[in-house]
Formats: sequence, C-alpha cells, structure tokens
Amino acid sequence: MADSEPGIGKKILSFFIKDADETAPAAQAPKPAAASPAPEPSKPAPATVTNAAGTGQIDKKFTEHFVNLLEKANLPGPDYFEYKQALQSMEGLGLGEEKQFQAAWASFKAMGGAKDTTVLKTSADQYLTILVKDRESFLKDVEKAIKERVGALQDEHQKLEQTNAAYAQQIVDLQKKIDDNKNRLGQIAGEVSEQTAKINTNKDSFEVTYVSFVDQIQSDLAKINQYLQ
Repeated sequence: MADSEPGIGKKILSFFIKDADETAPAAQAPKPAAASPAPEPSKPAPATVTNAAGTGQIDKKFTEHFVNLLEKANLPGPDYFEYKQALQSMEGLGLGEEKQFQAAWASFKAMGGAKDTTVLKTSADQYLTILVKDRESFLKDVEKAIKERVGALQDEHQKLEQTNAAYAQQIVDLQKKIDDNKNRLGQIAGEVSEQTAKINTNKDSFEVTYVSFVDQIQSDLAKINQYLQ
C-alpha cells in the first residue's frame, strides 16, 4: 500500500471500528428503555457489544494490537485493504450495497489492482489466517497465565489446609498459628476469584475485538463472492 494520509494504521482502524477517535456509547447492543446511568467521571465508557456472557468489550489495547498486527502484515501492492479503502469511500453516495461493492471494484481496478477478484479473496484469507494464529497464541498465553497465577495460589491453599490439619492435633499454643493460616486462606480465596475474573474479562475483551475484525472481513468476502462474480 502506498503511503498517504491518513496512515495505514488509521485506515485499518477506521475499517473495523467506527468513530475510532471517540468513545462509543454502545455497539451492536439494543437501546435500553430508560437512559443508562452515566459512567464514573474517571472512567470513560468503553465501546461495548453484546456477547453470551454480556461482559464483552472492544478493548482499546486489543484494537491497537490488531491494527498493528494487520499493518505489519500488509501485503505489497493493491489488495483487500486498498479495496476496503475504495469501498469505504463509497459510503454516503446513496448507492445500494451491491452498487457500492461494484463501484469500489471499478475504483480498485483503476488504481492498478488485479483484473479479477482472486487477489481480494486471497489477501483477505491471508489476513484472516494471521488473526487466527494470533488468537491461538493469545489463548496459549491465557492458559499459561491461569496456571502460573491461579495454580500457585491453589497449591498454597492446599498446603495450608494440610498444615492446619496437623496444627489441630497440637496443643493450645499452636492455635494462633492455625488462626493465622485460616485468615490467609480467606485472602487466597479472594485472590483466586479476582485473578480468574481479570483473566477471563481480558479474554472476553480480546474475543469480542477479534470477532469484530473477523466478522467484517468474512462479511466483505461473502459480499465479494455475491456481488463481484
């Protein structure tokens, strides 16, 4: 892709995240019957979408991650991204969806792109492959984080329970040690829940942001197949 204003990273962001420079009130979620409570002053409301758990968010750090990933993977010469840019320029012209895709295809060919849609499908598939591999790597890191952070706490929990069983058999002067360990057990239970919640929330945010990128590319591919045969 040739260098132009705005930069490729900004273009990629605008392809997949609407109003990228602003905090969206909600994305793809039904409007509530009553006005939603205002967010806390210190925490601007993130762009949210509905998922099975109802907790998913398009996370800024993951958005930047995917933009950087696709920016580095951008293939030389006109491909899916250049077509996507041409397609985006058709918005607001009053054209139907099919006409937008066809007009963007004519614009793409005029800028020196290929004469058939193979380059669009091939390049889009390559970007999808990159996203899928990145997700697989991320999920491995999630498993490792859970094992290292939560597993260590669970091991400590088990060892302290065994220690307490031994203290219970000892004389009264060991009772204080037992009580101290019980207090620590309570703290560990809270830490296990907290760490698990943080990791799973992070995973949900990653998944939702990932799906927003994949769904857009897959939707475009389906329409390319439908409209540009």
